[in-house]
Amino acid sequence: MTDLPIPTIDCRRDDATPLFDALREKLSPRGDVVSEAGRQRTIELFGEPLSPQAVVERICSDVAERGLEAVLEYGAKLDGKELTADTLRVAPEEFAEAHAKADPEYLATIRRIRENVAEFQQAVMTDDVSVVREEGDARIELRQRYLPLKRIGVCVPGGAAAYPSTLLMTAVPARTAGVEQIAVVVPPTEFGGYNTDLLAACHEIGVDEVYRVGGAQAVAALAYGVEGIERVDKIVGPGNLFVALAKRHVFGEVDIDSIAGPSEVVLLADETANPAFVASDLISQAEHSPGSGVLITWHEPLVEAVREELVKQCASLPRGDLAASCLVEYGAFVIAHDADEAAGLSDQLATEHLHISTADPEQMLAKVQNAGAIFLGHHTPVALGDYVAGPSHVLPTGGTARFANGLCALDFLKRSSIISYNAAALAKDADDVRLMAGKEGLTAHSASVDVRLDES
Repeated sequence: MTDLPIPTIDCRRDDATPLFDALREKLSPRGDVVSEAGRQRTIELFGEPLSPQAVVERICSDVAERGLEAVLEYGAKLDGKELTADTLRVAPEEFAEAHAKADPEYLATIRRIRENVAEFQQAVMTDDVSVVREEGDARIELRQRYLPLKRIGVCVPGGAAAYPSTLLMTAVPARTAGVEQIAVVVPPTEFGGYNTDLLAACHEIGVDEVYRVGGAQAVAALAYGVEGIERVDKIVGPGNLFVALAKRHVFGEVDIDSIAGPSEVVLLADETANPAFVASDLISQAEHSPGSGVLITWHEPLVEAVREELVKQCASLPRGDLAASCLVEYGAFVIAHDADEAAGLSDQLATEHLHISTADPEQMLAKVQNAGAIFLGHHTPVALGDYVAGPSHVLPTGGTARFANGLCALDFLKRSSIISYNAAALAKDADDVRLMAGKEGLTAHSASVDVRLDES
């Protein structure tokens, strides 16, 4: 590998919007694009060339109708694993055995990460709020009450690699919020439901409900409930295209965190940025394959210096070829006029991860708004947020960071407003209710006030 033909846009001459739109389209979980191999596989399984969206609808409807039988059938067809009602759930002794065999240093790391995550998530928790209005005998009390969800489902990927970090970044915030029941679904693979490191991490943090089921059938099982798997109130966690589309399909039956797409990072960098550092951050997200990396700089020489580093580093990494291919397909170098334009371009992308690698990161931070997680300074690689820092690494992708947020403990709280009036307060606000009810033609609203005042 001698060069990486990553698309380059010079905003001093050209508009970056078409490139950004093309990138977003490629990475979007719209579900209407499938490879020829995927098309043939779909025909084998379903007898017709269904789109991923149609596949997901078929699976979810089947699970809703036939329950566990359908879940097990799809596990056999799609994952090649023959499971039963008894072997679908990980047994208690399997957790204990995995924990006993685990590397003590690994378990110590899990504990440290759990403490980091729990500390941060506890800090963002909110208390009930109360507003009291008193005027003479009239008294109004308004409250906002927060209670944890009772039961949630967590999707942990396990197709190409094991992801105990995803378990920590989802289950620990939920536990911090007070969620008592956490059901984890993970594909029945050596990286998933049969991975001893993952099972040991479950045991270490107190998660003992894990099911060996992946894909759309796992999401449907959590959303609708099947024999042996009680339905949940919310589903969180990342997954492949089929998991993302299934979460979108069941939203409304349950809550979801987001419809997550491939990993993304934008680098805002100036002349003080180290090209080797910048390249390493681009590669670290691209190695997810697919993964996107975009460098935005107003220091033109940085582009070629980073390109050279990418070639060198990709050649030395086990997943370097995958990362290089992703950067060519889903990456970009963008040269901006100045820092202000760079910030605007970053906000336009509204990326999952934003790394500000400049002389004064705080000053640059003040210029940007849209990002799932923001990493400041030359010595804060995105990998810190992926693994150990404390905020969850479950973040908005595909441009949704302009309105969506990263997962946190607050997302596992259900809030209710509580309103209490005494008779004097009701009389004080009665005319306002009558006027508004009259404007809207809802006379029963007004009557519900009048009947109480007539009685008094």
